[in-house]
Amino acid sequence: MNMEEQSVQTLNLLIAMLPFLVPLAIIQFGLMIAALVSIFKHQEFKVGNQVVWIIIVIVVNIIGPILYFALGRKEE
Repeated sequence: MNMEEQSVQTLNLLIAMLPFLVPLAIIQFGLMIAALVSIFKHQEFKVGNQVVWIIIVIVVNIIGPILYFALGRKEE
């Protein structure tokens, strides 16, 4: 199999995965925005501070916002 055939195969696989990747990307973006809005609204956190949670939410993608809502958000 030459390089061109591998590229076509990879592209076809990516196109086949799009119905799964697009909703995942939308969920990731939505969670990140919701977590960032919550972080900016609140000044107190169970663990860490505002800067730490912003970095975690942006860098760790899907897991970061989930961690924030589970561990960082202080109930009021």
